[in-house]
Amino acid sequence: MPTITIGKLAKAADVKVPTIRFYEQIGLLPVAPRTENDRRLYDEASVRRLAFIKHARQLGFPIDAIRTLLDLSDHPERPCESANTLAREQLSAVETKIVQLKALRSELRRMVASGCDGSAGDCRVIEALAGPELLGDVSARGGESNL
Repeated sequence: MPTITIGKLAKAADVKVPTIRFYEQIGLLPVAPRTENDRRLYDEASVRRLAFIKHARQLGFPIDAIRTLLDLSDHPERPCESANTLAREQLSAVETKIVQLKALRSELRRMVASGCDGSAGDCRVIEALAGPELLGDVSARGGESNL
């Protein structure tokens, strides 16, 4: 069974070495066996598992969801309804984020369009950032603005 070091595993999966150590620490990757000189050694299954984790993270799945998905992957005889549920939940979270990002884009476009060429005291971007929404929240709590 060929084995590779943590550095080669990191390079193969395009992740950083501390990421691999973290995944081992939280139990997503099994703790690697070590050589006599204390070097971690990984096999092809570790490469595949790390690629799975990385892809799931790229899709935005939370660690607990990845843990569940890995458990299902380790037990292929189980029904996959929980995987479907997790995927639906993640899709919903992504769709919500897209709506939020579109609103952010609109606000930033408005700020950029209303910018000025004068002094910071007349700057529309600064005004927009300290707008009534923020000031209303601060005054509703009885606090003072730091601006």
